[in-house]
Amino acid sequence: MVGPKNLDSASSPSAFYGAEVRRLREEKGLSQSALGELVFCSGGYIGQIEVAVRKPQADLSERLDKALDTGGHFARLYPMVARTRHAAYFARVAELEAQAVTISQYAPTLVPGLLQTADYARAVIRASDPFFSSGEVDDKVAARLGRVRVVDDPAAPLLWVILHEAAIRMPVGSGPVMAEQLRHLLSLSETGKLLLQVLPFSVGAHSMVEGSVILMTFAEAPPVAYIEGLHSGQLLDDPILVGRCQRAYDVARAVALSPAASLALIESAAEEYAHE
Repeated sequence: MVGPKNLDSASSPSAFYGAEVRRLREEKGLSQSALGELVFCSGGYIGQIEVAVRKPQADLSERLDKALDTGGHFARLYPMVARTRHAAYFARVAELEAQAVTISQYAPTLVPGLLQTADYARAVIRASDPFFSSGEVDDKVAARLGRVRVVDDPAAPLLWVILHEAAIRMPVGSGPVMAEQLRHLLSLSETGKLLLQVLPFSVGAHSMVEGSVILMTFAEAPPVAYIEGLHSGQLLDDPILVGRCQRAYDVARAVALSPAASLALIESAAEEYAHE
């Protein structure tokens, strides 16, 4: 069963919601399992809500209000928890990134959002839908850069990223934009927060060929995997499926270039873009 961890209740609406569930549950003298029985869910799910690993639903908020006699407290909090600047299918992933102990990601065509510069992010977002207004692009860039703060946090998760060589060779924006982006990756690698590998074209077909994946581990909750497609994504917490994703990632990591060789390739590409 998941227990509370050292989570700042002001870090997000979900964290505050979870802290309130814990506070009011303990005031009633209820265990996580006992409260779960009252609101028709597992004690483990209650625990995951308390540490902001899982997000509550509207109907559960109403049942919590009834079980804990809050006068509608959680129903009022729920809209803040549900509101997000990210796409609906990705919102939960963005929250989990800030709580993870480790994040492992395979990126087949683009530099991952957590590692993007502002100009690179703008070029990606603009290319994804040319009908976005300037204001919409600005909002999406701001949301993406908000995720980047996870990397800058002193308690940031350890990052292990495998980039396919296509993400380095495919120009996004101008040559200077690409040069800045690749140099940003080199700079992050020097901080000790990011371990970066490149999967070269020469590998051919490989274990991750079907798409991108993010794997996250937590201090007091089970690992999850996130698989993303075109305007859609799926967050997986089934241990068997997460294990299969981890195994595929491990195989890709084994055939990728070493970190040193990867950084040399990225540095070379950055120089090429800088002189375009």
